[in-house]
Amino acid sequence: MPHVPVMVTEAMEALNVHPGGRYVDCTLGAGGHARAILERNQPEGSLLGIDADPAALEAAGRTLSGFGATVVLAQANFSELGQVCREHGFAANDGILFDLGVSSMQLDTAERGFSFQREAPLDMRFDSGSGPSAADIVNYYSEQELARILWEYGEERYSRQIAHRIVQQRPILSTLRLAHIVQQVLGSRRGRIHPATRTFMALRIAVNRELESLKAALGQSAGLLRTGGRLVVISYHSLEDRIVKQFMRAEATEHVFALISRKVIRPTSTELRSNPRSRSARLRVAECLA
Repeated sequence: MPHVPVMVTEAMEALNVHPGGRYVDCTLGAGGHARAILERNQPEGSLLGIDADPAALEAAGRTLSGFGATVVLAQANFSELGQVCREHGFAANDGILFDLGVSSMQLDTAERGFSFQREAPLDMRFDSGSGPSAADIVNYYSEQELARILWEYGEERYSRQIAHRIVQQRPILSTLRLAHIVQQVLGSRRGRIHPATRTFMALRIAVNRELESLKAALGQSAGLLRTGGRLVVISYHSLEDRIVKQFMRAEATEHVFALISRKVIRPTSTELRSNPRSRSARLRVAECLA
């Protein structure tokens, strides 16, 4: 399935994109949101696109090739947001966008190991050359630590049972084998979603330190926005959204940000029909006052 960016219209409105503006896309992916920004901030606008995944940067480079020198691409984890922005001359910006989670491109590339529906090595790293893989966690972490990861990052009710079965069945080197083991524990308890969904999400979050990186990046955002600049975050599960909501509300209390919308913004029914992967998306926006 080709990558379809989520909530593009809502994100552009939330960012308040205007000609000549400078924007940072912290989760560049295939470049869908970045292209929408660049179509609206010309002439004289510019964009810094950041992604930890070199394959995503390559795809985005093709998508954005027509915008020439107005686009700067950087391979980095967005936990290093401040340093990356300053290194590339984006120290004061009109908007910063995060579209969290895993992209369709990553899910559909079997060898990356993100999907429980295709046979592949258990990897799940956004940057395959950095840090431990999902296989390292599954095969070498203690049963207690595995259970903690599944509970904290996947909100998996049966975390202890799944961790116990994983330890019993080691070594586990492939996605389908892990999915089968989880399915053995849960059976058909999950209803509409696959029984392995929460386990795979938890492992991906742990492998890429997604929540820690998000907290670090949000903490740097105000210092990179001009007065009136917008911070926009699209999240896909309650753990991410809780971090974003708490951050924005705390910063609003300190008069660093103003909440543009107190209620979370959801995809339209039209988008839900055309792009089912948008169903769990939720967007929050705040404006910098500093």
